Amino acid sequence: MGVLHDKLLSLYRSRWLVFVAAMWLQSWAGIGYLFGSISPIIKSSLNYNQKQVAMLGVAKDLGDCVGFITGVLCEILPIWGALLVGACLNLFGYGWVWLVVTGRVSTLPLWAMCVLIFVGTNGETYFNTVSLVSCVQNFPKSRGPVVGILKGFAGLSGAIMTQIYAMIHSPDHASLLFMVAVGPSLVGIGLMFIVRPVGGHRQVRPSDGKSFTFVYGVCLLLAAYLMGVMIVQDLVPMSKTIITLFTAILFIILLVPVVIPISLVFSPEQSPPEEEVFLPEQHNEPGKSQQYSDEVILSELEDEKPKEVDLLPALERRKRIAQLQSKLLQAAAEGAVRVKRRRGPHRGEDFTLTQALIKADFWLLFTSMVLGSGSGLTVIDNLGQMSQSLGYNNAHIFVSMISIWNFLGRVGGGYISEIVVRDHVYPRPVALAVFQLVMTVGHVFIAMGWPGAMHVGTLLVGLGYGAHWAVVPATASELFGLRNFGALYNFITLANPVGTLVFSSLIASRIYDSEAEKQAHDGHHDQQSIGLLMFRALNASQQLKCEGSICFFLTSIIMAGFCTVAAGLCMVLVFRTKVVYANLYGKSSTRSLR
Repeated sequence: MGVLHDKLLSLYRSRWLVFVAAMWLQSWAGIGYLFGSISPIIKSSLNYNQKQVAMLGVAKDLGDCVGFITGVLCEILPIWGALLVGACLNLFGYGWVWLVVTGRVSTLPLWAMCVLIFVGTNGETYFNTVSLVSCVQNFPKSRGPVVGILKGFAGLSGAIMTQIYAMIHSPDHASLLFMVAVGPSLVGIGLMFIVRPVGGHRQVRPSDGKSFTFVYGVCLLLAAYLMGVMIVQDLVPMSKTIITLFTAILFIILLVPVVIPISLVFSPEQSPPEEEVFLPEQHNEPGKSQQYSDEVILSELEDEKPKEVDLLPALERRKRIAQLQSKLLQAAAEGAVRVKRRRGPHRGEDFTLTQALIKADFWLLFTSMVLGSGSGLTVIDNLGQMSQSLGYNNAHIFVSMISIWNFLGRVGGGYISEIVVRDHVYPRPVALAVFQLVMTVGHVFIAMGWPGAMHVGTLLVGLGYGAHWAVVPATASELFGLRNFGALYNFITLANPVGTLVFSSLIASRIYDSEAEKQAHDGHHDQQSIGLLMFRALNASQQLKCEGSICFFLTSIIMAGFCTVAAGLCMVLVFRTKVVYANLYGKSSTRSLR
């Protein structure tokens, strides 16, 4: 029993278990991507017009991206407390919306419904922040893959929850709202004591590369499976039994990654990592973030150690470095070592949000994010109108497709950017510049309205948009440190609502309405009935529709141009940070403890 207890305790403390649990948490953290399915239910139940639904959409985008309070609370509260707050916000916001839609409580004014949508969607910012902060701290040397995979699951959560709803589908369409209110809250509460920092830098194993490869394989399998199921269910009528079977297989695929931490702990030939044996034990408060002093000292010792240490056998070399670290920690604790204070941190060190906001590098990264991700989210939010204007009737197909491409873009962005920094020691933003140029081509395809333009456009824009959420958070953590990563990440997420405010509200909607009015005006000249003209004038706000590629031609061309500008800003950042990445991933930095 004692051996089993120790194994289970090791499993609970495994950073790979935390990572897998964070994937499951992120699978329910993309509530905003379901708004296209939720809004018609709210619109029909409360008799809203399209303008009122658009206001709910703005509230959703703000709730999804405004996370200042989230970042502050994640610094104050234990990790499990932050997850509990997020679960409660989600349940309160969308739960009340469900009560209003089903008539169980009195109808609220539009502004109150916007507040509820904001609060409910804001709950997922806690899920995102806790998952990223915990896993980036646990995998400080694999930030690209970790961020890409976690943000990928958030992007795919819309397709996952849609498939789950297809299994429990009922004549009452408001049940989707109930699932959105209850499902993420239960998952967040169930995992709130598992997703946390566990000092993962002391759990490095030679098999970590194979483990990441396995996770990437599961991600590709999951994306391919969802794509296939989506196409089959759209083309062939399915019984509830078959849909339930499809959903059960989906759950099995989601559970598969848990074999990694189980095999690492229970495999008889596995032994504790040598680094973990020699490193001093840390005693942290439960749920609090791991302090970085030991990691920094270990990193500095690896770079500054005497040359003769490299001539020692590997095991003895690790032991000597760990002993030096222990002595230095003890000396620092006794006050024998004084830390030289500087005016402010340098690139690659820990910045506060205030310190980062006065740096040109931060604003280059943020502006590039506004232009790139803002244009991508504008396409996602307007997929219905875009597909209809080009003659497609089934807009939900493109919604599901762009969710899958978004997922693959996040996973692939993290993987490719990690190759850039690890194998070529080149700044990570160069990968973002490439993906932004890919988005440029996607916008051009949508603008031209060629046959198959929506299929190619959603593919390229989805991949590029998803890559932003893998590359940018990892870049921010490398340039501005991990200590205040929660606050930095939640400020960066403001790029989405800022971008959609510019591209969607100020550009796309106005151009669309202008073209729709032109088409309606031309149609009026073809009609001689004065009564029909008056009827259309009275219902212009609800009846105006635009047809043809002209509806989004100018908008897409403008967004393509700004994506090119964003790529240029990324390249400026690349040239400014070459030295930083050389120090982080160059030869002197990559002699890691193997």
